[in-house]
Amino acid sequence: MSLSTKMQAWLLAARPRTLPAAMAPVVMGCALAFRDGRFNIGPALAALAGALLLQVGANFANDFMDFQKGADSPDRLGPPRMTAAGRISLREMQVGTAVVFGLASLCGVYLALTSGWPVIVIGLLSILAALAYTGGPYPLGYHGLGEVFVLIFFGLAAVGGTYFVQTQGYSLAVLAASIPVGCLIAAILVVNNLRDIKTDRAAGKRTNAVRYGEAWTRNEFRLLLAVAFVLPLIMVISYLVTPWVLLCVLSLPMALNLSRHVGADRGSLLNLSLAATGSLALVYSLLFAAGLVISHYF
Repeated sequence: MSLSTKMQAWLLAARPRTLPAAMAPVVMGCALAFRDGRFNIGPALAALAGALLLQVGANFANDFMDFQKGADSPDRLGPPRMTAAGRISLREMQVGTAVVFGLASLCGVYLALTSGWPVIVIGLLSILAALAYTGGPYPLGYHGLGEVFVLIFFGLAAVGGTYFVQTQGYSLAVLAASIPVGCLIAAILVVNNLRDIKTDRAAGKRTNAVRYGEAWTRNEFRLLLAVAFVLPLIMVISYLVTPWVLLCVLSLPMALNLSRHVGADRGSLLNLSLAATGSLALVYSLLFAAGLVISHYF
């Protein structure tokens, strides 16, 4: 296999379309810090790099762990997995996962030096959770805990952690702002699980979609989107944030279009909705963040 072909395989294994899910909470955390006059470029960039590396590391880990569990069958509807396809060996993928998590840990060391020991706890828990999603004696993704995992680590931990490394503080507004981001990123997982109901059931993967069926899963997707768009209004009414954050409502047409497609499409057609939900999470976060930045000046 040529070097260029190998590099292409690694790029596919990194699943770049999932990276908006890592960027969105960092954008939100940085905007909250900016609103409070505490934005710090060094920790902000380190948080972004760490988040992206954790996402890639999780993708690598899922690639080889699902392969070991036999979850990646020839009937798979999602993007091809490189270990199952034989383009990257099991050993290579394991080493690659360790290297990426090691690089993420270096970001964590820098952040711990600038922001204190809580960063170490958040970083270690994030790595352990990424490995436990499809690995270990009780893989979270195989037991219907995927959405909870996403809400905690892509919402509360990622937004709150990004804010903390710049401010060494936390607030109710930060907690509230982390929930819609977590919901939108959890919606990505819901689309993924909806698409894979048949193959996951055959592999013994008991996601909530497998447990409760297609109709329930489509309603779960709609509920997550609804929470993401209703919560900012509640935050404004509660004086936690400025009305400027309602700029995020400009992404509502994207959400409504997605809701229609997820409500009707099946199989590989949901791959388009999967990517579009990631884009929605990032666009929503950028608009919400823009409102927070504007509020710093008015």
